[in-house]
Amino acid sequence: MLKFQLFLFLLIAGCSLAIAQPQVRISGIVYNEEKLPLSQVTVIVLGQAQSTVTDELGIYTIYSKSRTFSIKYSLLGYRPQTLKFNERSGARIAQTVKLVANINELEQVNITNKQNQLSNTTTINIADIASMPLVSGNFETMLKTLPGVSTNNELSAQYSVRGGNFDENLIYINDVEINRPVLIRNGQQEGLSFINSELVSKAKFSAGGFEAKYGNKLSSVLDIRYDKPDSNQTILSTSLLNTSLTAKRIFKHSFLLAGLRYKNNSSVLIKQDEKGSYNPNFADAQLMYQYDFSSKFNINVLGNLNLGQFKLEPTNRETQFGSLNTTLRLDVDYTGQEIDDYQTLGTAVTATYSPKPNLVIKFINSYFNTIERERFDIDGSYIFDEVDNTFPVENFGPVTKNKGIGSYYNYGRNSLNTQVFASEIKVDQNFDNHVFSWGLKFDKSKYDDRLNEYNYIDSAGYILSNRSKNIELQNVINVENNIDIKNYSAYIQDSYSLSNYAELQLGARATYSSLSKQLLISPRLLIAYRPNSNNKILRFTAGVYKQPPSYRTIRDFTGQLNINQKAQSSYNTSVGYDYAFDAFGTRLKFTSEAYFKYSDRLIPYKIDNLRIKYLANEVSRGYAYGADFSIGGEFVKDLVSYFRMSVMHANEDLIGDSYIQNGETIYPGFLKRPTDQRLNFSIFFQDKLLNSPTYKVHLNALYGSRLPIGPSQTPRYLDKFYVPSYKRVDIGFSKDLLDDAAIHKPRFLDKNFSSVMLFFEVFNMLNIDNTVSYLWLKDVDNVQYAIPNYLTGRQFNLKLIVKLKNNP
Repeated sequence: MLKFQLFLFLLIAGCSLAIAQPQVRISGIVYNEEKLPLSQVTVIVLGQAQSTVTDELGIYTIYSKSRTFSIKYSLLGYRPQTLKFNERSGARIAQTVKLVANINELEQVNITNKQNQLSNTTTINIADIASMPLVSGNFETMLKTLPGVSTNNELSAQYSVRGGNFDENLIYINDVEINRPVLIRNGQQEGLSFINSELVSKAKFSAGGFEAKYGNKLSSVLDIRYDKPDSNQTILSTSLLNTSLTAKRIFKHSFLLAGLRYKNNSSVLIKQDEKGSYNPNFADAQLMYQYDFSSKFNINVLGNLNLGQFKLEPTNRETQFGSLNTTLRLDVDYTGQEIDDYQTLGTAVTATYSPKPNLVIKFINSYFNTIERERFDIDGSYIFDEVDNTFPVENFGPVTKNKGIGSYYNYGRNSLNTQVFASEIKVDQNFDNHVFSWGLKFDKSKYDDRLNEYNYIDSAGYILSNRSKNIELQNVINVENNIDIKNYSAYIQDSYSLSNYAELQLGARATYSSLSKQLLISPRLLIAYRPNSNNKILRFTAGVYKQPPSYRTIRDFTGQLNINQKAQSSYNTSVGYDYAFDAFGTRLKFTSEAYFKYSDRLIPYKIDNLRIKYLANEVSRGYAYGADFSIGGEFVKDLVSYFRMSVMHANEDLIGDSYIQNGETIYPGFLKRPTDQRLNFSIFFQDKLLNSPTYKVHLNALYGSRLPIGPSQTPRYLDKFYVPSYKRVDIGFSKDLLDDAAIHKPRFLDKNFSSVMLFFEVFNMLNIDNTVSYLWLKDVDNVQYAIPNYLTGRQFNLKLIVKLKNNP
């Protein structure tokens, strides 16, 4: 109760401080020549650190610290426009702007803008990346604050969307599809994700109802863009957990983006229940170079090298759990170690050709090679006790009953080499009110897998037979798999303006998989309606989504492959409503979407931390329905805050599953999916100190209701246990030494740097013990217990971000 009161107090206090200083505010809508609103227009107050982008309705709001100023409006494919203002202090200006297309640009906005307007996506505010307190440091962690995204692990970049699992999400960088490693089973082992936050210029996320141009997954799309920077930049970011160095350079006919990152989160991991020597080291180098041979043709090269090693030598563990009536304690002494290695080398080459102003052709080739190795050999000797919970000390009192004395042993020598090659052509062409798009793609995945692992649990001799002293090993896996999977796909779609207020997008995707030998057809529809008021959007989507079998889905618990597996399919529909309005002295945006997904063919699975264990030989049918809500805006000038909530229910019914109980055949029927998280709620709130506006506070709060779970080797219908609800509050405090509002700026810093920001962050401020998975043990009475594996506790972090001044 005390923790809840503290959280409520912080929330009320933050809201009470949200009083913006009276300065000139300019807001309005940016249109094109067809009077259609333009999204992603960059709006900058020249000479000030004020910038924003227009939303899906073309709406923007920006502030100026001075009465006389100029604002520049720019968007790729349009002629920039600069407007001068001379207003009274505290004025509120409504300014509508029309941008004219520039036919000499390579990528014509009359093509790309209509596709931006006709998409069921959320635009992610890139400015929030640096200020949001994130213990993992990965870009994808921001998604867990979005409606429709479930969360229960702050160490991981993986996420589930609207009842789907981690493997059902698409990630693109500049139209190149990105894949994640397969063997990672714990958030501790997960290092740097592929996305370098400092290189991101635009990001869009769709929780469902996405276009036919995106690939063959069931749940979501994250579309990332690395684009040409506005100016030369050098950025250094360093903290107690990670360090990055980023360079952005513009040349006469080209530009370069380069980033180096290093991460070591041992200071976070040592606070977990499992004590020992943690040595997690992760690093990557990423580079993108684009050369414009002419205004019609360019070549873009993207390269990445990602290296990681997680090493653990555990010593001991003490976990206390149970209820107020019964308190249990597990003490474990360990010997052995775990070493995991992950290496990814990837490259992509994109050639873009625009022979005419209304035609863009892209030819994309990519190759990724990922090498993963797991080596663990850990022996744990444990004592399982019931303790006196009436004893007035923190760790309770003496042992009242011994529940078991035994040991468990985990052994593994696993390796996986994955090679993925893809070649694709994409064409976009504008015909008056139509934008016609089509594409062809071929991809080949090759897997070389070696699995050799086993474990045993000896609880007071239960694994020893009465007539033998031989140890019976459990979960023995010793297999070698080599397989190639080829996919051929094509898409076609037409984005059409029915009127000035209504737009229609029709598309279809076709895929043939060499594994399932199926031809999959996926039609998709999107209708958008904008009333004359231009502050509302009503969307309707309907579509079929099919996911061909992959190496992950065909590999079962024992490592055996089901090469006869067929594609998963989902039939989706949704209705969305966006509304922009003025309140609290600012422009706010409310978004909502209700959805229903029915699947007549799914591959059931169980989740153990980050490891998805597919029941590769089983098939289920299921459904998910729910609604997502969000309201956000600049409650405080220049600082965007969000309040988001999602409700969802996801069930599935395994076809043909049954069991015998008391001589009677029982059919379990519909079961909760492992991702059936009924309620998600998130807050990202930012504020300034009234008397010192250069000091800011950034609050990130997450709540996710409980998730169903059961022992990993038991049938799905026995998953009647629950992971408790996930509750977490992270807070950060920042000081910008060179903020425009600063009265005194250090001379040396002002001369050499454009920004110097200091952060003090408190992760898991309320020190809540969140459970991510369980260790399953039996006591002397053969009763099975679930011993929780907790996530990270309270942790402090210092961070510095400096940006060098642009080269003259």
